Amino acid sequence: MKRSKQQSGKRRTTVTLPVDSLREAGRIARVRNVSLSAVVSEALSEGMRRHAAARRGEEVLSAYKKAFSGFTEQEFLLLDGIVLEPTAKRGR
Repeated sequence: MKRSKQQSGKRRTTVTLPVDSLREAGRIARVRNVSLSAVVSEALSEGMRRHAAARRGEEVLSAYKKAFSGFTEQEFLLLDGIVLEPTAKRGR
């Protein structure tokens, strides 16, 4: 029994791309001796990976802001380990 491309995790579709992007993707495909589809798929996967990473970063920042929203500037400095008052020098 022959598996269809959809069952193997791929699906044919049509997209509209900027001419310059398509031209550059075609150039990359020729240089690397791979299909245009492979180059576009790789670029899309990388873009989605970066988007997901940026979203996770935003979620972390939002959680950080929520967790520390009641702190004053001085309390933040203490959390960061910054000494606010002079300390006595230790003898050598």
